[in-house]
Amino acid sequence: MNLISAHKRSIEREKRKLRVNEYGLLWIQFFRGAIVALIIERIIFH
Repeated sequence: MNLISAHKRSIEREKRKLRVNEYGLLWIQFFRGAIVALIIERIIFH
């Protein structure tokens, strides 16, 4: 199985599951990353 094709299939599956387009999926991932960054920042610096 090619890694790139597996990645593309997982992205398509996630878009169908969340019922969003690529732009919406990018925003969701941005906010997930921001939340993870805030959690890690709190753990390290507090």
